[in-house]
Amino acid sequence: MDEKIGIIQAYVKTVLREPGSHGPDHTFRVLRMCERIGRDEGADMNILLPAALLHDIARPAEKERGIPHEEEGARMAEEFLTSIFFDKDLIPGITQAIRTHRYRSDRVPETLEAKILSDADKLDAMGAIGIARTFLRAGEHGGEITDAAGHIVEKLLKLKERMHTESAARIAVRRHGYLAGFLEELANEMDAAGI
Repeated sequence: MDEKIGIIQAYVKTVLREPGSHGPDHTFRVLRMCERIGRDEGADMNILLPAALLHDIARPAEKERGIPHEEEGARMAEEFLTSIFFDKDLIPGITQAIRTHRYRSDRVPETLEAKILSDADKLDAMGAIGIARTFLRAGEHGGEITDAAGHIVEKLLKLKERMHTESAARIAVRRHGYLAGFLEELANEMDAAGI
């Protein structure tokens, strides 16, 4: 399996080349979080780790063509995994996890591995990293500080309640507290500046 993971990592690096809020660093943080939660929760790492690596491979396609990256990513993952002779019995679990990881998706993660991927992706949007990514995202969309703060209120503060696993829920409590504290301090400083 390690050889296949190496091949998948190399593929991901060719697809996700641009830095940003959903750049390759995000994917590799999600991978590490999946390893951590997956060990705690007893996940099948042969499904979870490929899903983590491949979960955002269609972000460039979404940006260019507006297609949902979770759907296109599942399709691309299946095609790629088949091309490298990945165990065909594991591919449906991988694509299901990719298809259901997105916050805005109506699809609900059903398997343990899908739940962990969803949780890990959301945890990367919380805490200090989540704040940094939010400001990157605001800049990518031509936004300002108030746009980033709005994103924290509208989405990130809701993530704690959307965790599927106990391991992720414990991590989310701390990261949520950091987000809330940052938002309060930001509001105080913006008020003091008359903004």
